[in-house]
Amino acid sequence: MRLILLLLCLMAALPARAERVVAGLSQTHVAITTSFSGSEILIFGAVRREAPLPEGALHVVVTVAGPSGPVTVRRKARRLGIWVNTEAVEIDAAPSFYAVASTAPLSEALSQTEDLRHKVSIPRAIRAVGTAAQAADAESFVEALIRIRSSNGLYQVLPGEVSLTEDTLFRTSVALPANLTEGDYQTRIFLTREGEVIDAFETVIAVRKVGLERWTYLLAHEQPLLYGILSLAIAIAAGWGASAAFRLIRG
Repeated sequence: MRLILLLLCLMAALPARAERVVAGLSQTHVAITTSFSGSEILIFGAVRREAPLPEGALHVVVTVAGPSGPVTVRRKARRLGIWVNTEAVEIDAAPSFYAVASTAPLSEALSQTEDLRHKVSIPRAIRAVGTAAQAADAESFVEALIRIRSSNGLYQVLPGEVSLTEDTLFRTSVALPANLTEGDYQTRIFLTREGEVIDAFETVIAVRKVGLERWTYLLAHEQPLLYGILSLAIAIAAGWGASAAFRLIRG
């Protein structure tokens, strides 16, 4: 009984967080169809306060991360007039898609310590443990991965793209490209003051293939033999049909 009373007293003595994030998304489900050309997610919310506005710069940082998986990055070099793979680095896990939007440059909105703790920036979101043993300049392989995926719209850094009105209302939008990987996309919203995280909100965007895309995906992964036979049959039928049409046109 004394232990319970002590715990209740300690909980009562803990200071309540003065600022909290209340957020929502325009959609939490994205359907990938044969005509899917990308989508845009609107992320909005407000800062709920239970005390007067504290001092210090307030910022909002939003991240959207796709499913992570291992990635092999290869370096090519010209040998005897031919481009060949010379070195390769295996990265433990890298998000298939990653976007980070903020009210200001990330270095201003978030301290390096908080970035390390929450893995907010793109380099921190990539897990590359042990790559130094695989190549002398392993960091350049990680940089190459970021550069390639950024050029394909899969990695996005959006400083100043989160609008914050009167330190209370915020909103931003993240463009999802057409070449999305199916899975759950973790969405995080960080409220920071003077570079320190004071509250966070998390939710998930479900990206799923539907219709013919879904059927083909499941067939290829769950029944690869049947998928291979069906693909071969379609290729033979297409070749025979083209040949028949050509003979009909000529004859």
